[in-house]
Amino acid sequence: MESLGTRRWWVLGALVVILLAVSLDLTALNVALPTLSSELHASTGALQWIVASYTLVSATLLIPGGLLGDRYGRKKVLLGGIAVFLLASVLATYASSPGALIAARTLMGIGSAVITPLAMSVMLVVFPKEEQAKALAAWAAASFLGLPLGPIIGGYLLDHFWWGSIFFINIPVSAFALVLGMVLIPESRSATAPRPDYAGLLLSTAGLVALVYGAIQQDKYGWGDARVWGVLAAGAVLLAAFVAWTRRAARPLIDLGLFRDRNFTGGALPATLLTFALFGVLFVTPQYFQGVLGADALGSGLRLLPLIGGLMAASRLSPRLVARYGGAAVIAGGSAVMAAGMVWGAFSDAGTGYGTAAAWLTVTGLGMGFVLPASMTAAMSALSAERAGVGSAVLMTIRLVGGAFGAAVLGSLLSSGYRGRVDVTGLPPAAAGAAREKVGGGLAVAGRLHDGGLLRSVRSAFVHGMDLTLAVGAGIMLLAAVIAVLLLPRPGAAQGVADGQSEHEYASA
Repeated sequence: MESLGTRRWWVLGALVVILLAVSLDLTALNVALPTLSSELHASTGALQWIVASYTLVSATLLIPGGLLGDRYGRKKVLLGGIAVFLLASVLATYASSPGALIAARTLMGIGSAVITPLAMSVMLVVFPKEEQAKALAAWAAASFLGLPLGPIIGGYLLDHFWWGSIFFINIPVSAFALVLGMVLIPESRSATAPRPDYAGLLLSTAGLVALVYGAIQQDKYGWGDARVWGVLAAGAVLLAAFVAWTRRAARPLIDLGLFRDRNFTGGALPATLLTFALFGVLFVTPQYFQGVLGADALGSGLRLLPLIGGLMAASRLSPRLVARYGGAAVIAGGSAVMAAGMVWGAFSDAGTGYGTAAAWLTVTGLGMGFVLPASMTAAMSALSAERAGVGSAVLMTIRLVGGAFGAAVLGSLLSSGYRGRVDVTGLPPAAAGAAREKVGGGLAVAGRLHDGGLLRSVRSAFVHGMDLTLAVGAGIMLLAAVIAVLLLPRPGAAQGVADGQSEHEYASA
C-alpha cells in the first residue's frame, strides 16, 4: 500500500469520476421523461419502468456485487462493472424503443451495483487509515453531487442535443475510468475467499427486490393497495427469513454482528436517514421551481446550485472537524443544520421568490456536507479490507433502500397535502380529476381553461404539500442527530475510533 505513493490519489480521481456518472443517472433521466414520451412513444407505465428499472436493480444487487469482488478480485470485478456500465450506456444512447431502453437501464443498474460497493472497498485497500477520511469525503461528495447535478446536466443536454445525449455522456466518462482503473488500481481479494452463501443471497436479494418494488409501485397504486402492501409484507418476511438463516449458517453472507458495532450503526443510520430526507428535497424543489416559479427544466436544475455549493463547502471542512470534535458531534451538528434549513423552507413565504429558496437550500447543503463524510467514515471504520466488498455493499444497500422509501413516503405526503388543498369547485369531472391528481395536471388544466383562480389554488396547494414534506424531512434529520449522539462513541472513548480497528477486523487482504 505504501508503494502506491501519490498514485492512490489518481485512483481516487478515477473512482470519483465513475461514481459521479453512476449517481447522475439516478436523477438526470427525470427531466427527459416528456421527451422520451414523444420520441419513443412511451406509455406512462413504460416511463415509470425506464426510471425504476435502474433503481430496482442497483439497490438489490449491491451485496452480490460486493461478494464477487471479495471472492474473485476487487479490481477485476470493478473493471467488469465499469465495462458493463459503458456497454449499457451505448445501448441506451441509441435505443429505439421503450423496451430496449428499459433493458439498457437494467444493464446499467447491474454495472452500478458492482461499481458502487467495490469503489468504496478499493479505497479501504489503497488508502491507509489516517487518509481514509479524506478519501471518503471525496467519495461522499461525488456520490451525492450527482443527485442534484443530474437535472442540471440533463436539462442542458436536452436543450442543446438529442435525448440520447443524457446517456452518451457516460461513455467517455466510463472509458476514462476504465483505462485509469486498469493502470492504477491494485488487485486485492479476501484472503479467506469465502464460498457464497447461496441461500442467504437468494433470500436477501428477493426480499430487497420486493421492498424496493413495493416502494416504486406506491406512486401508481397508493399505500392502501394490496399490490403495494402485499409486496412490502412479502419483502419483510423474506428479509426476516434471511436474518434467521444468517444466524445459524456456518458461513453467512454477512456478519450480523456488524450491526452491533456502534461505529457502523451510528454512521449507517444517519447516512440512510439523510438519503431518505434528501430524496424528498429533490422530489419537491424542482416541481416548485417549475410549477410555482415558472422555471424550465434547465432553470430548475440551476436553481439547485446553492444546495451543491453548501455541500461542497462543508464536505471539505467535515474531516477536520471530525478529527477535532469527533464524529458524533459533527454528524449531530450537521443533521441539526440540515433540519434547520428544511424548517426554514417549510415555514418561509413562498411568495418571496427564489432568494429565500436559495438561502434555505444553501443551509440544507451545508448540513449535508457535514454529515456525509463523517457518517461514512464512522461506518467504514468498522470494516476491514478483508471484507470490504460485502461490508460496503451492506452499507450502500441500506442507504439506497432508504432513498427509495424516502421518495415514496415523502412523495405521497406531498401528493396528500396537495390533493387536500386544491380547489376544483365548478370544474367538469374529468378536469377536476386531472387537476386533483398532481400539480402538473392542475397547471395543465388551469392553462387550458385560462382559469387564474385554479392556477392560484394549484400553486397554493402544492406549496402546502411541499411545506409538509420539508417539515417531516427536518424531523427525520433531528432523529439522525439523536442516533449519532446515542450510538457513536466520544473521541478517545474507544480504541477503535482512534486506530480505525474494530471487533470485525480481519487479516489484511
